[in-house]
Amino acid sequence: MTAPTYEKLTPPASGTRVTTGPDGRWNIPDDPIVTLIRGDGIGRDVGAAPGITTCAVRVLDAAIAKTYGGKRRIHWFDAHAGDVARELYFPDVKDEQVASLNEEEQRKLYLPDDTLKAFEYYSLGLKGPLTTPIGGGFRSINVYLRLRFDLYACVRPVRYFKGVEAPNKRADKVNMVIFRENTEDVYCGIEAKSGSDKAKRIIALLKDMGYNVPASSGIGIKPMSPEGSKRLIRMALRFAIDKKLPSVTLMHKGNIMKFT
Repeated sequence: MTAPTYEKLTPPASGTRVTTGPDGRWNIPDDPIVTLIRGDGIGRDVGAAPGITTCAVRVLDAAIAKTYGGKRRIHWFDAHAGDVARELYFPDVKDEQVASLNEEEQRKLYLPDDTLKAFEYYSLGLKGPLTTPIGGGFRSINVYLRLRFDLYACVRPVRYFKGVEAPNKRADKVNMVIFRENTEDVYCGIEAKSGSDKAKRIIALLKDMGYNVPASSGIGIKPMSPEGSKRLIRMALRFAIDKKLPSVTLMHKGNIMKFT
């Protein structure tokens, strides 16, 4: 893949791009380049006060330095999304103008092509919290990134750290990794606002099918495919086998949601 050109981004002067092998596994060099979106709100640096993303970067850098004695390090590539991107790429666009833009124009406002190019080329990224865009077209930066790059698994390690207060009786027994669907179900972001024409059409269709849905309802669609479910389950099973974990537990709500 040819290195992309950018409008307002400058890649690190050193570092190596992460690649994947024929089996889909990562080839991680000693000096990987990782795309970084610091984010909005608490993710954003304010003057000398660091946001949580900068704090996370400092912790990661310190942990890697401690673990590898300086032999390995991450080279961070700052990219932009959310309010920061809008201020940098489209400073003259006013709030009242956003609703008049089409969905793709709104996407570029909050998630520039530069950032998508960086994520696609360098493969790995760290993202801070991002604003929910105003306007009715482009709904969510997070959903767009998930669907664009098919980030179908939300992987959450959960374990107890000695000395940290916890509400459960045997917190020291907690040690699990949760694999959650990330691009299907409600996470696909197919929604219709309460009172919108789209919501009214869906409610009318549901009424024809015999379902009584209040006319004031907002609507969310939760598609679930066998292909999507199986690949998530396979990922969890492969992880458990690779890590020699003793068990895999499937969680579902089949007593109510029998088909999804």
